Amino acid sequence: MDKRELAVFTNMCMITNGSRVLVLDRKNPDWPGVTFPGGHVEKDESFVESVIREVWEETGLRIKNPQLCGIKQFPLEKGGRYVVLLYRTDQFSGTLVSSEEGEVFWAEHDALRSYPLAEDMEDMLRIFEEDGLSEFYYEWENGKWKHKLL
Repeated sequence: MDKRELAVFTNMCMITNGSRVLVLDRKNPDWPGVTFPGGHVEKDESFVESVIREVWEETGLRIKNPQLCGIKQFPLEKGGRYVVLLYRTDQFSGTLVSSEEGEVFWAEHDALRSYPLAEDMEDMLRIFEEDGLSEFYYEWENGKWKHKLL
């Protein structure tokens, strides 16, 4: 039996600076709102190199030592799955610059939930913040999609 399946790999990174966290106010109508920077992994690119590149493209910052802290995954409509590798770091250099993806800015971590967060971002924050959680997973239950934190 063939165990391969189609997968799309992406990433997202929570960058902290003391009590502040770097956020991106996304303009993309597919998933608008405040979230963390990140994007797609390119063919033949390592996951770590991809998150470093994506953060630089969207923020102007060069992150160092991103640590994998969890994943988000959900099924694709035509089969396979969409996987978001979740990273965090407090090591960076450079000058903050917004991109066509949206405005980037520092927000107080304690106030983060008061911003207009992207869909499901409030629950995703728990994966970044809580050591006992590592996965945000969607499954079909009672005729609708429901997410679980594991």
